[in-house]
Order: sequence, then C-alpha cells, then structure tokens
Amino acid sequence: QVQLAESGGGLVQAGGSLRLSCAASGHTFNDYAMGWFRQAPGKEREFVAAVNWNGDRTYYSDSVEGRFTCSRDNANNLVYLQMNNLKPEDTAVYYCAAHYSSPWAPFREEDYAYWGQGTQVTVSS
Repeated sequence: QVQLAESGGGLVQAGGSLRLSCAASGHTFNDYAMGWFRQAPGKEREFVAAVNWNGDRTYYSDSVEGRFTCSRDNANNLVYLQMNNLKPEDTAVYYCAAHYSSPWAPFREEDYAYWGQGTQVTVSS
C-alpha cells in the first residue's frame, strides 16, 4: 500500500499560480502511476492530470491543458501539480491518487486504488 498526503493549496487571485505537492510513503513510489483529480462544490470528482511511472508521459484534461503541469520526483517520492493562470472555475478540492500495475487509463478514476485527503484550492475573481 501507499499513503498519500497533498499540500500547497490555498487562496489565490485569478491569473495567479500555485504548486501542489503530493508526498507518498509506504511502498516503492516508482511502481505507481500518479494522477490528480478535483472536486468542486456540488459537482462530481473529475480528472485533472496524470504522470506515468517514470515521468516521461503526462496527461491533461482539456480544461487545464497548457496551464497546468504535472511532474514527479521519484528520488523523493513526490508528485507535483504546477497550476498557472488560475481561473475561478479551478476552485475545488484537489486530490492525488496512485495506480499500481497495468493496465492504466489515466483519466479513469476507478483505476486509482489509493487517494490522499485532498487540499483546497480557491481562486477569487
């Protein structure tokens, strides 16, 4: 098993930036593909971004493509979500998640067995 803990959320004005971090512990980190999801009030949780095991492939939802960057540091068991040009509609609780073994569909929430507690991101207009 792997334990996940997000950090880096907060309040930011539209157009600003935040970097979320997710620290993993409990298992060999580079055995896991990692994803970021978010859930806004009154809405279902949705895919945001993902990175494969060694970090050489990333995936993004259309709504964040070009503004967000997902990366990982396997030496330190960390995955990041750099969020630039934030918009009020990015306001949500952001979760990191881990997927172990194949096959893997980065966009599919059901493929992730392990989840963090989430961190709140609020973007004011």
